[in-house]
Amino acid sequence: MKCNYITIEREYGSGGTKIARRLAEVCGIGCYGPEILEAVSRKNHIPVESIQHYEETVSGSFLYTLFVMSQTQSGDPDMLTKEGHIFLDEQREIERLAAGGPAVFLGHCAAQALKDYPGVVRVFIRADSACKKKRIMEDYGIPERQVESVRKRYDNKRSKYFYANTTRRWTDPQNYDIMLDSSQLGIEGCVKLLRSLFN
Repeated sequence: MKCNYITIEREYGSGGTKIARRLAEVCGIGCYGPEILEAVSRKNHIPVESIQHYEETVSGSFLYTLFVMSQTQSGDPDMLTKEGHIFLDEQREIERLAAGGPAVFLGHCAAQALKDYPGVVRVFIRADSACKKKRIMEDYGIPERQVESVRKRYDNKRSKYFYANTTRRWTDPQNYDIMLDSSQLGIEGCVKLLRSLFN
């Protein structure tokens, strides 16, 4: 199979963002994460912070809502919540970016948006607790006493958002083609492995 896109979900502090950016750099392709939010923010005239808040507080499944909407033949066609519209806009932006050619997508349930596209490799990146703690302190400047609470908050946000929009468990290996441990492979080791998929 020819790899056209790599979608990356990652634990907070695992180095997933660094891996995605470095991979895109060495392959000479696009890498999209925050850029997706920024595009949706511009389209909806909503601050990025507000979109992040929607993602953090989401708890239900949009899939049922989308199903109901697709079945509606009359009445109010706009049955989606504000959060639902934002999710759809994120998915459309991912599809728009994918039309530009091979790319790396970071978070935002990108694998869901690209599920019918050829050559998508779904990746999950994790790391052991010690490595995540060290990286969170060094890369994000989080004081040691706050590391665990911050890590849990971000992982919980990502897990809830993933479930709300896929009805699947974020860390379930069945959702991915590859699961990498960056504490064992290192950033460059992960990049080297993933780069080989594009060759």
